[in-house]
Amino acid sequence: MVIDRPALADFLRRRRASLQPEDVGLTSGPRRRTGGLRREEVAGLSHMSTDYYTRLEQQRGPQPSEQMIASIAQGLHLTLEERDHLFTLAGHASPPRGGISDHISPGMLRIFDRLGDTPAEVVTELGETLRQTQPAIALTGDLTRFTGPSRSIGYRWFTDPATRALYDPRDHEFLGRMFASGLRQFTALRGPDSRAAALAEQLLHESDVFRSVWALHEIGVRPRDTKRYVHPQVGALTLSCQTLLDEEQGHRLLVYTANPGTASYEKLQLLTVLGAAQV
Repeated sequence: MVIDRPALADFLRRRRASLQPEDVGLTSGPRRRTGGLRREEVAGLSHMSTDYYTRLEQQRGPQPSEQMIASIAQGLHLTLEERDHLFTLAGHASPPRGGISDHISPGMLRIFDRLGDTPAEVVTELGETLRQTQPAIALTGDLTRFTGPSRSIGYRWFTDPATRALYDPRDHEFLGRMFASGLRQFTALRGPDSRAAALAEQLLHESDVFRSVWALHEIGVRPRDTKRYVHPQVGALTLSCQTLLDEEQGHRLLVYTANPGTASYEKLQLLTVLGAAQV
C-alpha cells in the first residue's frame, strides 16, 4: 500500500479542526482565536513532537509507522472507521478488530477524561491497562509501562510476586482462579492462534501454580465488586469497582471508589492527592 499524503494531510487537518479542547480532556485557555485543536495539542495527545505531526499535515517527512498512526488515531479520538481510514491513507493495513485492539473508543475516552480525580483505568479483555488516571497510578503503579506478555495482569499474577503483594492475601486463591478462568474463556472464544492462547501456553511452561489452577478447567469465575488492596504507603484499602463495558472493542473502564466515612475513603483521598502531586 502507498501513502496518500494529500488526503492524509487533509483528513488530519479536518479532524483536528472538528475537536474542541474539552472534547479530549483539555481545558480551553484564553485567547483561542480559532476553533479546533492546535497542532501542539494533537501532538501532545499523540505522544509525539509537534514538528513531526506538523510535517504530516504539510505532506512532508517519512511515511509514519503503524505505531505513530495508532497514536494519532487515539489522540484525535477517532472512531474505528476513522482509524481504519487513517491507516489506509498512511499506506498501512487496518488493525484487526474484535477484542485485541488497543484503540479506545471516543465515547469511553470522553468518560475517562472526566475522571481525573478518581482511580480509573481502561483495560483490554486480557487485563492489559491502556490508560490510567493519576490516582489509579498512585494506587497500583503505572501499569501501562509493561510490554510483551507482562502487559496482562493475568500473566503478571502468576509470574510477578510484586503484583500479588498489592492484593490482600485472603483473596489470592480466588484471584488466581479468576484470572485462569478468564484466560480460558478468551482462549476458547478467540481460537488457538490468538494472543489469549499464546499467553496460556506461555504460563503453562512458566508457572506451576498456573498449571494447577488451569487444570481445574473453570469458566465464569467473575470479578468481585469489592477489591482489597495492601498499599505500600497507606496500608489496607477496601474499594468498590464499577465497570463499563465496550462490547465492540472488549474494553472495560474500571472505576474504584470507597464508602464515605470509612478508613479506606480517607486513604483513597490521600492517594488522590499523591496522584495529583505526580502530575
